[in-house]
Amino acid sequence: MQFLTINNSMPNIYINLSKHLRKIVNRQFLLLRIGSKPISTTTVLVPTHEQIAHLILDQKSASQALETFRWASGLTNFTHNLSTYRVLIHKICNFRQFDIVKQVLDEMPNSIGLPPDDDIFVTIVRSLGRAKMTREVIGVLDLVSKFGKGPPSLKLLNSILDILVKEDIDVAREFYRVKMMRSGVQGDDYTYGILMKGLCLTNRIGDGFKLLQVMKTRGKKPNVVVYNTLINALCKNGKVGRARSLMSEMKEFNDVTFNIFISAYSNENNIVQALTMIEKCFSNGFVPDIVPLTKVIDILCNAGRVSEAVEIVERMEEKGGTIDVVTYNTLINGFVRIGKVRVGCRFLKEMEIKGCLPNIDTYNALICGFCGSGMLDSAVEMFHEMKRVGLVWNFVTYDTLIYGLCSGGRMQDGFKILELMGESGGGSISRLRPYNSIIYGLYKDNRLDEALDFLKSMRNLFPKAVDRSLRILDFCQEGGTREAKNVFNKMIEEYSFPSALIYASLVQGFCQNGCMKEAVELVNGMMSVSYFPVASTFNALIGGFCTQGNTGSALKFLEDVMERGCLPDSESYGILLNALCSEGNVQKASMLFLQMVENGILPDHHSWNALVLCLCKGSEWIERKNIFHVHKLLQCLTET
Repeated sequence: MQFLTINNSMPNIYINLSKHLRKIVNRQFLLLRIGSKPISTTTVLVPTHEQIAHLILDQKSASQALETFRWASGLTNFTHNLSTYRVLIHKICNFRQFDIVKQVLDEMPNSIGLPPDDDIFVTIVRSLGRAKMTREVIGVLDLVSKFGKGPPSLKLLNSILDILVKEDIDVAREFYRVKMMRSGVQGDDYTYGILMKGLCLTNRIGDGFKLLQVMKTRGKKPNVVVYNTLINALCKNGKVGRARSLMSEMKEFNDVTFNIFISAYSNENNIVQALTMIEKCFSNGFVPDIVPLTKVIDILCNAGRVSEAVEIVERMEEKGGTIDVVTYNTLINGFVRIGKVRVGCRFLKEMEIKGCLPNIDTYNALICGFCGSGMLDSAVEMFHEMKRVGLVWNFVTYDTLIYGLCSGGRMQDGFKILELMGESGGGSISRLRPYNSIIYGLYKDNRLDEALDFLKSMRNLFPKAVDRSLRILDFCQEGGTREAKNVFNKMIEEYSFPSALIYASLVQGFCQNGCMKEAVELVNGMMSVSYFPVASTFNALIGGFCTQGNTGSALKFLEDVMERGCLPDSESYGILLNALCSEGNVQKASMLFLQMVENGILPDHHSWNALVLCLCKGSEWIERKNIFHVHKLLQCLTET
């Protein structure tokens, strides 16, 4: 059956169906037609248009689609129609063979007696838009005229306008004025929605308000989509208050309206207004999208208001909303942050019951919580549970657990997890932090020689980091703290993070040279990466301040590191007591002594001698002060 007039310019592949493709198409066609009933050998199988359309869509190239179309034209009792042409043109457009598309369009009137319909033209417009062929998009209107279709439909004009606003809003506005308004085409809600989208995408918010006014003067009631588009643009520009005023003009809302405001207020950290919008959303019968809702939950959790976050989640579920794994993880992290990791575990069970599968981030958060709470056995158990449920440990898993175990004094277990990380392969083994955690654990146990040996053993994995670390240690030992700090800074710049051993050596070096400002900065940097200095390290700072006669700074520093979880020893207090007693500051020395005893630290004989001598010299102070404080001090002296 010949139904297409193929001119000589058409590709040869369009004329003859290859043997290979013929076999494929015949097989596909037979599979489509075979049913439960036996097929008679005399039965002539006639495919439906839908089946041929599926065959064309299944082809992997424009040439195969054309061959399939040509093959179908030769089937007995089968004639193509608009639907099969529409699919063919869609397929060819996907491969951007637009010259062939025009030739196929030219064949349609003679082949099926019908010109291309609106859907075909819209398909071409959208395909040209995806190909960024903006000028050709407008040219589709010439094709409409060529086939005598009369004025283009509003659907086609809107499709062209939608493409243009994404590429050039000025071209789109000119098209609207010339091709639509001057032709007497009355735009609909979709038309104005497209224009508003284009104006807002290019940040022409003022023109957006003008368009809103034009709609009103023409008797067009702006719909919720138009309002939402303008409101969203205002919020993105930080004009949430103006957006809220615009909302008051709206007669109806949808869930998108509230989602925009919830997200905007969350971005401003304005939790009060975000919660207000959530309440308005619920009261208007809508359920917020989980993404902006999770932002609010995250803010509440970061502020320690986890119970309020739970209430929002429960309310969301009551209204039919679905909570995803990200939201649950946010809640679990919130409970971990306030030290309630066991409550976080209850949410893990709740997730499983409700069919929301925990992911690796869920377990990593709980492992972090157990480590932070000192519940290391539970952290290890959670680690092994991950394997039982089929989750693969990642770098965060190893890193979190190794740090937790080593900082908690369980070095042997830390080494075991490090060994597992090495056996797992992948990218984890090439990252420095878990190895630094081992060094930190050894440093905390005052096993400095072992820490140095472990650092040297890392040379094969991290040659540059180890070489620089050893250079820093050598410089510090030789008194070259400035040279050591230069190498340290280079490591930081290149994200080759120094270990606790390096920080401690630099602190000691700067203190010995009297550079207390640099030493304090290093301690702060050390703690910012969760390496909390042991007493021997921050005692160097206390001693340095006291040597310079700055006991006030020494006292303040001791108070600061204790608040951040560092534990002083008898030497820490002894250095300060000696300094205060040397200054004759009986009051501060006595108060510090009391604090020392209350913290369960016994003074050594140097501190005893200094304090007794100070008290003997301070009879005038004793006479002036409340005898209760003196009695308490003497009681502590006798009890210890």
